Amino acid sequence: MAPATPSPIGPEPIAASAPSAARLARGVIRALNDLGQASLTEFTLRSGRRVDVIGLDPGGQLTIVEIKSSLEDFRADRKWRGYLDYCDRFFFAVAEGFPQEVLPQDCGLMIADGYGAAVLREAPLLPLAPARRRAQILRFAQTAAQRLNQVGDPGLTAALSRTSARRTSARRTSAR
Repeated sequence: MAPATPSPIGPEPIAASAPSAARLARGVIRALNDLGQASLTEFTLRSGRRVDVIGLDPGGQLTIVEIKSSLEDFRADRKWRGYLDYCDRFFFAVAEGFPQEVLPQDCGLMIADGYGAAVLREAPLLPLAPARRRAQILRFAQTAAQRLNQVGDPGLTAALSRTSARRTSARRTSAR
């Protein structure tokens, strides 16, 4: 049997044996949709870090959701604080039974499964600067459009990878 080709628009339908982080991501995406937000998974920030889920609401507010599938996953993660500079609201999403007391109280909290998520603690609103918001929304739109185009033209994936590599190289060169 040939290996499955990853979907360019996000996670494939989740099987019962799939990693729990993928199931939680699906539930978070459904919850954000219910809240009127469009969302993307595995979204790369300008910093080069990749967030689990990012949502964009009709008013232009950005929500980042960091999924923690285990206590070990949370303890090993030192990068999530860097995500706060790229969103208006930040949540952790965990499965029922996760020891919630270890999660920072100044972040939002969702309990998720493969079918949805419930907000247990609302994330504080920390508005982005207008220039950062504009840059994030443009990056969101470009990423969404590129993923959608890949669905219609799977051969486009290689061309987009080359373009992305050129942009990354140019950015590194100009930063020196």
